[in-house]
Amino acid sequence: MMKLASRRSRVMVALAAALVLAGSAAEARVGGRGSFGSRGGRTYTPPPATRTAPEAAAPIQRSQIPNQGPNLNRPGTPAPNVAQPRRFGFGTGLMAGLFGAGLLGLLMGNGFFGGLAGLASIMGLLLQIGLIVLLISFAMKWFRRRQEPSYAGPQGHQQSMAGGSVPPAGGRPMGGGLGGIGGLGGGALGGALGGLNQSRRRTEVRDEVGIGEKDYAAFERSLVELQDAYSRQDIEKLWTMATPEMAGYIQEELNDNNARGVVNKVTDVRLLQGDLSEAWREGTTEYATVAMRFSLIDILTDKATGRVLEGDPSKPEQATELWTFRRDQGGPWKISAIQQA
Repeated sequence: MMKLASRRSRVMVALAAALVLAGSAAEARVGGRGSFGSRGGRTYTPPPATRTAPEAAAPIQRSQIPNQGPNLNRPGTPAPNVAQPRRFGFGTGLMAGLFGAGLLGLLMGNGFFGGLAGLASIMGLLLQIGLIVLLISFAMKWFRRRQEPSYAGPQGHQQSMAGGSVPPAGGRPMGGGLGGIGGLGGGALGGALGGLNQSRRRTEVRDEVGIGEKDYAAFERSLVELQDAYSRQDIEKLWTMATPEMAGYIQEELNDNNARGVVNKVTDVRLLQGDLSEAWREGTTEYATVAMRFSLIDILTDKATGRVLEGDPSKPEQATELWTFRRDQGGPWKISAIQQA
């Protein structure tokens, strides 16, 4: 019995260790623990699909913005203004005027219907009023239908960090191909993605900001530098690159790693493909959500000994995520949300 109990204990310990390592692998790198941060008024609205991330992004799980449910209005979209129909009853509007006229005739000594020259006058007036009300009602409905916006699917092309553009369903990409200006950041991308075509028309429906080459270069730098700062546990750098909310979440991950006695080392980050999902304004704040597929070497080591606990230091792995960047009053872009694709 003692041997059986001892064997069961060893099995339980082995299973627990396997679960810990599996959890560590899933939690590796910045953003590996799920989807968190804020996208302003679109925090709980799924970003549009792109060529890089054609499937729906994972919903935000942690955010300082409260989830108000499906009725949360998208920014820039006015709340529906439902006009209440005008009712003509005995206590309001024209009928009140009719009874007022009758009472006036009664006070003047002409009887209740004297003010309206008798019952025949009342019936004739009611008939005319009814016709007028019908005409007004039809006119109001016609004008209301004319003012209602028609909601069609997004047309045009998406801007692409890959230098091309993503056409709508059944569409064809715009001409021009890859630009000849090298990578978006001049670094990890190289010729794989190329630059933006400078002659491209900026008529994309989803880009309300006008994202350009400098913006794409900033997004690529943020991807590389944030992973590097995370790997070096450079808290000060993290707080300059991300919003306070995101920096707090990332620092929590680092504190948790320290408590477990492990270090997450992320190196050789290379952006392979990227597309702009959407860009918009909320007052003086601008947002841009970018889908990025990148490769990296991601390992988990023992803090005391440096021994590799998880991952392969010689084998890069790939990940696809949607990063949202925020810019206040024309300042630098800062990471405000990360979502798994």
